[in-house]
Amino acid sequence: MKITKELIKKIEQEARKYFKGASGCHDWSHVERVRATALRIARTEKVDIAIVEISVLLHDIGRKEEMESQGAICHAEKGAALSREILTSFGFDAETIEAVAHCVLTHRYRNQRVPQTIEAKVLFDADKMDSIGAIGVARDFLFAGNAGSNNLYTGNEKHLAKTGKDYSYTKEDSAILEYEVKLKYVKDKMMTKTGKLFARERHLFMKQFFERFWQEIKGKK
Repeated sequence: MKITKELIKKIEQEARKYFKGASGCHDWSHVERVRATALRIARTEKVDIAIVEISVLLHDIGRKEEMESQGAICHAEKGAALSREILTSFGFDAETIEAVAHCVLTHRYRNQRVPQTIEAKVLFDADKMDSIGAIGVARDFLFAGNAGSNNLYTGNEKHLAKTGKDYSYTKEDSAILEYEVKLKYVKDKMMTKTGKLFARERHLFMKQFFERFWQEIKGKK
């Protein structure tokens, strides 16, 4: 099946339907940023660009259900299932459908499923890149608020991060805890050579921000 620009546009229009009322950190603007980054990475890696782009468009279509269920539903699993249904309705062949579904299923940081194809690795890297750097800092605080956290910080973040427990959607949750548990390690998770290069710069900015954050709290800046 030939994947044309017109077909990708139709998939985009279908995907947009799943973002009505989405939170600001996982709305359609997130998809657009991930697409821009993924295509930038893809140009330096030997990939099927069409698979990458379609996977980006569909990767978070299960996100709204995860947020509404407060984490009971895995958006990557839901998104993979929905992706199969959507692509089947458009007449895609089984191989392409599974290639995209794999990308969507494995893009999540916390579900322990590892990307096996280069296309899945590109999506993984591009999606994670949006969680670090200047955009990452802004999204971190926005996500914490949308998830129900009323804490700017608790002061317990570094201790809680060492316990290895998941405090998502609890009263202990905060943007700072998300940084201590996850975001400060994102750069080490990159899977493509290009992604690793991009992530280093974004990580440095984010690291300096959170260091400054604590300095200001203590009146040192």
